[in-house]
Amino acid sequence: MDWLARMNCAMDYIEVHLDGEISYDEIARLACCSTYHFQRMFPFITGITLSEYIRRRRLTLAAFDLQATDAKVIEIALKYGYESQSAFTWAFKALHGVMPVAARTSGAPLKAYPRMTFQISVRGDRELQYTIMERPAFTLFGIAGKIGTDKSPFVSVPEFCRKCDEDGSVDEMNELLGRFHDTYLHAALYDFGDEGFQYMIAYFLPQGMEIPSKFQKLAVPARTWAVFPMPGPDCTMEEFRRRIWREWFPASGYEQAEGPELEMYYGQAAHQNAICEVWVPVKKQGS
Repeated sequence: MDWLARMNCAMDYIEVHLDGEISYDEIARLACCSTYHFQRMFPFITGITLSEYIRRRRLTLAAFDLQATDAKVIEIALKYGYESQSAFTWAFKALHGVMPVAARTSGAPLKAYPRMTFQISVRGDRELQYTIMERPAFTLFGIAGKIGTDKSPFVSVPEFCRKCDEDGSVDEMNELLGRFHDTYLHAALYDFGDEGFQYMIAYFLPQGMEIPSKFQKLAVPARTWAVFPMPGPDCTMEEFRRRIWREWFPASGYEQAEGPELEMYYGQAAHQNAICEVWVPVKKQGS
């Protein structure tokens, strides 16, 4: 069974179980990958997290039920996984803009999010270079912040980086390392969850170096890494990351392993010579 068929099989499972228990492990099993990889891959392919997709589909069906049946609101709430009528009402209004009772009124404006299916799309007109590399464990240090889901991480991350530039954290790190103040640092993305992830402006911690308490340490275990050099200044980080998950992973025979993802930046701001690589921890599918 090819990747396309496996993904549609996983979507079929979600659709059948929208009014019951949904196992992320079973979704991933049907897609022939780990739960961790599926949850990281899904938003890059679809533009929405797995949990948010399931939430929208359930609330879409709930709106249909409210219009087509005489079932009580609490019965529909429980059917689609909400523990109370108030929690369901809050979620329903957040998505549809109206209260559940109002959905039964003729002419009520509602939103319907259709089920997803995956189809063949012609891609790959541009090459995507990569290297598979083994690396022993190492430690990073830096300053970290929570990147939430209230807006795109491709907006929130630059905002966090600007803040760290403005408050002197970046200059302080470069000074500790004995580097020019405008030398680029690296970044680590980790602790991914439905509420967001941690983003650390980071660098390798030299052995024996004492760091101020304002900085955190991040232990990175020994891993196999897929290293992707970013192709030129015209490519945005958002586009680049989506290409990795949409184009490279489905055909590679690898899946993402648990652990931090790294963005490695080289060069100096004064020379405008930045080079970037994205490092993703990987393992062979099924291993």
